[in-house]
Amino acid sequence: MTLFNDWCDFERSENNTKRLWKLREREGGRDAIADALPEIVRSHYDDLQRIAEDVRALGFAGAAAILAERIPRTSRARSGELGEILATELIEEETDYGVPIRRLRYKDGREMSLRGDDFLGVHVDDEGRLHLLKGESKSRAALAKATITEARKALSRDDGRPTATTLLFVADRLLEGNDEQSEKGRLIRNEVATRTIPADRIDHVFFSFSGNATPDALAEDLDNAGNDRTHTVM
Repeated sequence: MTLFNDWCDFERSENNTKRLWKLREREGGRDAIADALPEIVRSHYDDLQRIAEDVRALGFAGAAAILAERIPRTSRARSGELGEILATELIEEETDYGVPIRRLRYKDGREMSLRGDDFLGVHVDDEGRLHLLKGESKSRAALAKATITEARKALSRDDGRPTATTLLFVADRLLEGNDEQSEKGRLIRNEVATRTIPADRIDHVFFSFSGNATPDALAEDLDNAGNDRTHTVM
């Protein structure tokens, strides 16, 4: 299914390298995705085939107990991870990037935050060149300027490049996969060593998930972002 097209109304504006996407839940949208969303969320915490195998071996209660060990207990942590899940789904639904590794499956503990960037998008163009998407996600009841500034600061760190921690983690997981995945993993490891990808092939995305209307500070932050790369605020 197309999660966001079934759930939200889109308002998009673009000015050269800067894009602002506003998504608002439409009437009846939550009901439209209610059946699909739980499976989408589960797929970020564990492989769906493994969950099915747990059900066959242990029954639904046993499978649920295993899955529950991956999901944080606190509402704040759950909110933050839901933001990362929705950001990943929107990236894959609406851009050329894939987010090849579901990093929430690899957390050190259910209450611990992931190190590095919130999400990493990967795209290899027709000429075999690697493109990267560095993403920050913020989930708040009411999004405020301080949170927006915090996200932009994180995106700007390390000259705007994805962190080596994130790149190596994703690369190592891809190298464990099939030939196509391994090729992408090799390209990413090469980038950690050489840092040769130019800024115009490293896009920035700030995804915010909140209950308040889009604050003016969000558009101001986007206006003040540099022109050396594509910036998308969602």
